[in-house]
Amino acid sequence: MRSPFLLFLFAFPIAAPGQDYPHHNFTAGLGAGIPRADLQPFLDPKFGFTVGYGYRFHRFFLADIGLDTIVGAAGVRDFAETPLGYRRIRDFQYLVPMGGRVILPLAQGRFQFFAGGGGTYMRYSERISQPNSYYQLDCPFCTSRSGWGYYATAGFQVALDRYQHFRLGMGPRIYRGHTDGEPLGAVPGIRTRGLWINLMAEFGFSF
Repeated sequence: MRSPFLLFLFAFPIAAPGQDYPHHNFTAGLGAGIPRADLQPFLDPKFGFTVGYGYRFHRFFLADIGLDTIVGAAGVRDFAETPLGYRRIRDFQYLVPMGGRVILPLAQGRFQFFAGGGGTYMRYSERISQPNSYYQLDCPFCTSRSGWGYYATAGFQVALDRYQHFRLGMGPRIYRGHTDGEPLGAVPGIRTRGLWINLMAEFGFSF
């Protein structure tokens, strides 16, 4: 007699690809970024937002890329004199995750749990406020620093409609990596080890 487990193993690769699921997945969300490790003495937890895109090439696997932006963690609040008067300078922290995730769909895909990870590009920079999108001011004295690292994520999503085009969920990410470059706020101009815990609530659209 064949084991039920062996029957499942042989049937799974045939049944899974036949399942219907959306291939394109867009997300946007709000939350906060919490710095740790070498960054903790110099940066503060601040508001952040996230956007992302994922291509679901299998019912249980998705490749994705995104952008987490933290606003003002270094506390830079300077002003620069420009031909258009004084303009404010603020700092931003950009984290670009590039990786994938494993998806566990339940209740015919209405509920989804996921976990994954990959590499990330990290950039912290100062930016001058721009008057409009047609005229851009240079900021030669604005500083920046960048580097590479990796991330891990785990979370859930729940469908909001019967066709599962719209979803709401949580997708916390933990980033770890190194940056170096110029001083930024209180961050010294040396190589620093960074750890970010980003807690974001996400709204998703899939098709």
